[in-house]
Amino acid sequence: MTTLETQSATEKRRKSPKKGLVILNTGNGKGKTTAALGIVMRAWGRGMRVGVIQFLKNEHARYGEIKAAEKMGVDWIVTGDGWTWKSRDIDESAARARHGWDLAKERILNGGYDVLLLDEFTYTIYFDWLDETEIIAWLKANKPPMLHLIITGRYASQALMDYADLVTEMCEIKHPYAEQGITAQPGIEF
Repeated sequence: MTTLETQSATEKRRKSPKKGLVILNTGNGKGKTTAALGIVMRAWGRGMRVGVIQFLKNEHARYGEIKAAEKMGVDWIVTGDGWTWKSRDIDESAARARHGWDLAKERILNGGYDVLLLDEFTYTIYFDWLDETEIIAWLKANKPPMLHLIITGRYASQALMDYADLVTEMCEIKHPYAEQGITAQPGIEF
């Protein structure tokens, strides 16, 4: 690059707008939450205030990421009662998801976060526990301009993808369980 090109690139970066991004990790492949947690960790390392709300995982689970978050002082809320296909009471699962959304709205408005992860949030829409049109309208009206909001989960709709600033679709190509019968391993999957 010439000196003039370098100066031009620097000026463009200075003039580029800053905003809190809506980041959506979706698709059938693994890694949606893992990628989101990478952003949470990176932001925490930069001194940003970060938070996580998990919508499906069991509130009593002690996954590695929860243990790490406790050590880091990351705000972490789990509202689920486990995976829906294992639910003993699907109405309770839906009620917990709605409660999680109420907590998310409160945290978005009053949490003072720079980054907030809504983990497995797309399922609440896919299962019709929450109304997507209302969610997107509420976020458009209330999300602080500089809040980076990360949403994860399968089955993201086109409307949610259209609303997001960054969409990544995780695509399964090869999986150790499907290919070799290797079950989930501590530190890798949980």
